[in-house]
Order: sequence, then C-alpha cells, then structure tokens
Amino acid sequence: MNSPQAEVWERYAAKYTPRRALNAAGASTWLNWTQYPDHGPDESVLGNLKGKRVLELGSGAGANLAHLATLGAICTGIDIAPSRAHTAQQTWGHLGDITFATADAVEYLATTTTTFDIVYSIFGAVWFTDPTILFPLVRKRISDEGVFAFSHPPASPHEYKPGQVIRQWHLPPTRWTNLLIGTGFAGAAAEVIDAPEPGEPGTVLVYASAT
Repeated sequence: MNSPQAEVWERYAAKYTPRRALNAAGASTWLNWTQYPDHGPDESVLGNLKGKRVLELGSGAGANLAHLATLGAICTGIDIAPSRAHTAQQTWGHLGDITFATADAVEYLATTTTTFDIVYSIFGAVWFTDPTILFPLVRKRISDEGVFAFSHPPASPHEYKPGQVIRQWHLPPTRWTNLLIGTGFAGAAAEVIDAPEPGEPGTVLVYASAT
C-alpha cells in the first residue's frame, strides 16, 4: 500500500518497541485495552471467543489479536503500515487461525465479503477514521449477534489543519454512543477507565451490540 497515510504509519512502526515477553501474571499473550501495562479489563469485554470470526482494525504488531487466537477465535488483523502484517505474521502466525493483511480500514470493509462476529480496535483505526464513514461499514460487515468495541484516549481539544495527513477523532463518550445507535447498532455504551496513577489520562472504552 502506497499512500501518505501509510507512509506516516510506516515511520511510526519503525520506532515501535516490542511488547515484553511476559505480563505481570506470567502470561505470554494477553489483551490490553488501555495504554498502561497490566491495567484495565481483558478480552471478556468481547464475550465468548471460541469459533468466533474476529477482525481487528489497526492490528499493529499483532499481540492483542494473537491472544484471541489462543482462545479459539478465527482472527484477521489489518493495518495500513506495510511492514506490520509481515512482522505480525512472523511473530504470531503459529498460534492458531490468524491472518494479518495490509489494508486501509475503510477500503477493506467496503470490499470484503466476510461477515465478522467481533470487530474491535485498540488505539487503532477507529480513532483515526471519520466515524460517519467507518461505522456504517462495520455494521454492514458484522453479524446480527455481533459486537463492536474500541478504545482510545479521552477527548481533548484538537485543531485539525487543512492538508494534515492523519486526523484523530476526539469525541466524548456520549457522542460515540449516539453515532453507533444512529448507524444501526441496537445498543451502545461507553466508560472511562481511570489510569492506574492519579493525574494520568484515562482510557475511553466503547462497545456496541448489533442486535
């Protein structure tokens, strides 16, 4: 993939520090919704995973998705940075039914014919994509019993400059849930997960059900 957005994320990927080998509990794979290690809820937010078809939007180095593969999920991860899919597949491809691909989230959802049971994003594509474009595409590609969840930092003042390659969507929790309901999700909720240390920024976690 060759685009200004892909080039920016490829430069970011080059600075990536791999996740540590084990977490505080001694596990070699785990899912982390927040920006802090060993903090916040786990994969239970997504419900039962065994046999479920899962899509991660902005899968990066693949560590979160790899954990879901160990729990029996059928996993697909997409990331716009070309090097990410190769690195993730090399690192985690042996763990189960897991595939990584280079793709823009909007383009992928607009062209795939696969129906997913779970779609999620952790500080990933949802944070960087116009929700009025992305959410209808997610709803179209999610099963009737499906779950959509994502996390990102709390809303903060952010000025978008014309010509800026990457834009962050800084929306308050109620705005996210209203957009999801307006898109056709039957239920949506959002919470702010406090940081482990006072004074540090928390994490917004949003989840929605298709029916």
